[in-house]
Amino acid sequence: MEVDERIDADGEILRPLDRSEVEAAVAALLSQGVESLVIHFLHAYINPSHERKAAEVARAMWPNNHITLGSALVSEFREYERGVTAAVNAAIQPVLHRYIARLETELRARGYDRELLIMQGNGGTVSARIVAEAAVNTVMSGPASGVIAAAYTAVEAGFPNVVTYDMGGTSSDVALIRDGVPLVSSEIELEYAMPIHVPMVDVHTIGAGGGSIARIDEAGMLRVGPQSAGATPGPICFGRGGLQPTIADANLVLGRLNHDALLAVTGKVPLDHVRSRLVETVGRPLGLDAEGAAAAILRIANDRMAGAIRMVSLSRGHDPRDFVLFAFGGAGPLHATALARELAIPRVLIPARPGITNALGCIVADLRHDFVRTVNKPVPLVENGMVCEILQAQIAEGKALLAREAIEVEEVVAIHRAEMQFEGQSHLLAVELPAGKVDRDFLQRAFEAAYWQRFEVALPEIRAVLVNLHTAVIGRRRRVSLAALLDTASGTLAEAVTGRRRVWFTAGWRETPIYRRESLPRGATFSGPAIVEQLDATTVIEPGDRVVIDELGNLVITIAPGEAP
Repeated sequence: MEVDERIDADGEILRPLDRSEVEAAVAALLSQGVESLVIHFLHAYINPSHERKAAEVARAMWPNNHITLGSALVSEFREYERGVTAAVNAAIQPVLHRYIARLETELRARGYDRELLIMQGNGGTVSARIVAEAAVNTVMSGPASGVIAAAYTAVEAGFPNVVTYDMGGTSSDVALIRDGVPLVSSEIELEYAMPIHVPMVDVHTIGAGGGSIARIDEAGMLRVGPQSAGATPGPICFGRGGLQPTIADANLVLGRLNHDALLAVTGKVPLDHVRSRLVETVGRPLGLDAEGAAAAILRIANDRMAGAIRMVSLSRGHDPRDFVLFAFGGAGPLHATALARELAIPRVLIPARPGITNALGCIVADLRHDFVRTVNKPVPLVENGMVCEILQAQIAEGKALLAREAIEVEEVVAIHRAEMQFEGQSHLLAVELPAGKVDRDFLQRAFEAAYWQRFEVALPEIRAVLVNLHTAVIGRRRRVSLAALLDTASGTLAEAVTGRRRVWFTAGWRETPIYRRESLPRGATFSGPAIVEQLDATTVIEPGDRVVIDELGNLVITIAPGEAP
C-alpha cells in the first residue's frame, strides 16, 4: 500500500510524510489479518527519517513487534533488492519468533539455564533475545556453520587457506577460506531469483548429493542430479522402495561403501538388485555393464562438483593449487581425493567427525553483526574523513548490539571492507580495508589492486566508485578444544585394519585394506589404496595417495602426482 512521501537520492525531503495516510494503510492491513509489516521507501538508505516516522505511527497501532524497516536491514541503494530482503525478513520473523519462544520454554523446563545462541548466515551467532529482529540473517545458516567449523579446524591444523566441500544427501556446498577467514558476500539469491542483500558466507551450492538421481535424458546423455531421491524412498540401497539409481548406489556397486554397514536401511537390498537397476536404467542405453554405469555416474558427479569448486576459486582469481581441500558431510570424503586430483589441489583434509562438522560450527562460531552503508560516489568526490566516520559509527552500533546480548566475549574486533566498481559497471568487487585511516588515495590503489588480482586488467582512465562500506563487528568467544571429538586410539596401525575388499578405481579393481577410523593412532602414516570407515562417513584413499593422522585426528592426505591411478 502506498503512502504520500518522497526523499530524493541526496537525502533531501521533497514531500513530507503524510501520517494520516500511514494510519489508514496500517488500519487497512490490520483489517486483513496481517501480522507482519514492512515499511519500505525509495531512498530511505540515504535518509531513513520517513521510514522511522512511519514506524512510530505503526507501532502505536500494531499488536506485535513484527515491523520491518527496509533501511534498518539493508542501508544500501537498489530498492528492489532492499525490498525483497525486507519482505523475506517479515515473512520469517513471526515464525522464527514463535519457534524460539517454544524452544526457550522447553529448554528452561528441562533445566537448561545458559544462553541460547542462534546461527546466522554470516557465519556468526546471535542471542536468541534479538534474533527475530533481523530474522533474514538466519538464511543459509546451515551451510555457513559448516564453513565456520572448517575454518576453525583447518587453522588449528595449520592450513589457513582451504576450499571447503560439504556433500550431503541432496546437495554439495563449496566455499573459500583465505587466511582463516571465510569469504562473505552480500549478493545471494534464493529460489525464484529472489535477491537477499545481507552479508552471508559465500557458499556455492549444486544439486549433487548422495541421493542425486542418475538418468538418461531425452538426448541420450547421462545426467546426475539435481533431482534427488531424498530420504524417502531414497537410494535403491536404502530398501525403502527406491528404483532410480543414485550416487550412493554407484559408490556401493564399486565397493566404496560397505554393503553390510549401511545406516538407516529399512530392509537390506541384495547387491545384485542394485547392480541390475543400474544396468537397466543407465547401463543398457549406454552399452555399459553395472560397474561401467556406476563409474560413469561418479565421473559425471565429480565433474559437476569440480565445476562448483572452480566457481569459488578460479573464476574469482584464486588458484586451487594454493589451497587445501577440506571435505566433510556424510558423503564428502568419498569423493574428495578424486576432486583434488581433478583440480590439482595438493592436499586434502578430512576432519575427525565429517558428518557432524556443521554442528561443530554452531559451537565454535563467534557473535557477529554486519552493517552496510551506501556511499555511491566516485572516489575523487569522497570527502576526507567520511569513510572513517561511517566505519566508526558501524563499530559503535555493533558494540551496542553486543551489549544488548550480554553474552560473555573475550574481545571485540571489527573487519572492514568496501564494495567498489569502475564507473559505468554494475558488478561490485570487495576490497579489504584496514582499521586505521582510509583516504581517497588508499581506496583507489586498493581497488585497482583487487581488480588486477581478479581480472588482470588495468583501467587507469576510468574513475573508481565507492558504492558500499561494510563492517563486521565480532565478539570473540572463548575457544573450544577439538579434543572432545577425538577417540583415544592406543593400538597399532595394523590393528586398525578390519578387513579387505575389492574396490574399483580408475585403473580397475584393487584389493583394498579397510581401516577403522576410531582405531587409527595419531602420527600413523599409510598409502592408498585404502578405505577409512567410521560411523558418520567413509573416506576413499586412491592408489598412491599418502595419509598422515595428525594430532587433532584429521586425515591429511597428500595427492599423488599424475593422472588418477
